[in-house]
Amino acid sequence: MTDLSPALAIRLEEAVSARFDEETRFLAELVKVPSDNPPGDCAPHAARAADLLEAMGFTVERHPVPAELVHANGMASATNLVVRHRFGDGPVVAMNAHGDVVPPGEGWSSDPYGAEIRDGVMYGRGVAVSKSDFATYAFALRALMAAGAPLKGTVELHLTYDEEAGGEIGPKWLLEQGISRPDYAVSASFAYSVVTAHNGCLHLEVQVDGKSAHAARPDTGHDALEAATGILAALYAHRPALAERRSSVPGITSPSLTVGLIQGGINTNVVPDRVTFRLDRRMIPEETPAEVEAELRALIGQAAAGRDGIRVTVRRILLARPFRSVGDAPRLAGLFARHAEAVLGRPVGQNGIPLYTDARHYSEAGIPTILYGAGPRDLLEANGHRADEKLVLEDLRQATLVVARALAELLTAGEEGDHP
Repeated sequence: MTDLSPALAIRLEEAVSARFDEETRFLAELVKVPSDNPPGDCAPHAARAADLLEAMGFTVERHPVPAELVHANGMASATNLVVRHRFGDGPVVAMNAHGDVVPPGEGWSSDPYGAEIRDGVMYGRGVAVSKSDFATYAFALRALMAAGAPLKGTVELHLTYDEEAGGEIGPKWLLEQGISRPDYAVSASFAYSVVTAHNGCLHLEVQVDGKSAHAARPDTGHDALEAATGILAALYAHRPALAERRSSVPGITSPSLTVGLIQGGINTNVVPDRVTFRLDRRMIPEETPAEVEAELRALIGQAAAGRDGIRVTVRRILLARPFRSVGDAPRLAGLFARHAEAVLGRPVGQNGIPLYTDARHYSEAGIPTILYGAGPRDLLEANGHRADEKLVLEDLRQATLVVARALAELLTAGEEGDHP
């Protein structure tokens, strides 16, 4: 790869700025179409996004996911979109953002689907996570096309719709179906750092079965809630040990364990015959998912042992493996960090995050992958997954320029050995 020429840098900045009002309107239109997951009826948003992209002159491939597979993943509908622009022979770079979002919840100061702009900040569900990067990547590609540089390679947009449900029928499905075979991948993120690793996540459902009885004669039943309480106590007592396990990746600290959902019982005057709860176990990149799951299953089994009439069933709900740097990813991360520093005028680090994202599907396939996109310094600043999710529009413009510049350098015509 070669450094970006000053003349090309100027042309890219002019191209991004010239269409920034259009980019802002594009993002607003995406926010205005709900794509909450759950319930996960996301095909209408994909249709709107495809229409907007086609109006920009792109050819959009629509890839509906089979209904039975969609339903098996807890969603109602999903259509993945792929846009490809070939500049010439060279590497294929996939730019992935997800259009499904968590439901808005309460506490908003404006309509969560209104895309209201106040003091240069747009508010709305998905405006930062990650409908913003539909805009970032599409308009970065449009700027590359307008700049007229002699580039080698292909840029693909992978716009998918199941990140909030685990990503199994989004990027993973595109790769498994052979719809795309990229040499590099960039996934949605924020503007002030380049993400090179992230946590994994394991969700388990624990079902505790006993026997119901009249509350006046609890001795004739087997109390599932009492047994579940013992299991929960063991899980919570495990937390200090997890806090002692430290990751070597900057930005990631320790594993965590949360019980986020519990239900059970029949009535106040009945010994509960069944209690079910779900737990979330975040894994640092150094951990092995199989070992983590085995540890939890053993802990639950030990806590339930010796309880007469109690049966415990553990079922895996979700497994998102940790995302790690593979192949040429360090070079890709350095390139994006260098251009981000040039545009933002401040140091831009390379670090991990304690979340899990669709980026892992690319790295698991052996594709050098990083996360970079539009937004503030972290999820909390963006109000991601909270009321009043927001995006500073200048961050969107600058991130679009960073992506355009980094892609231009990555795809600049050079020796054949410059790409995998």
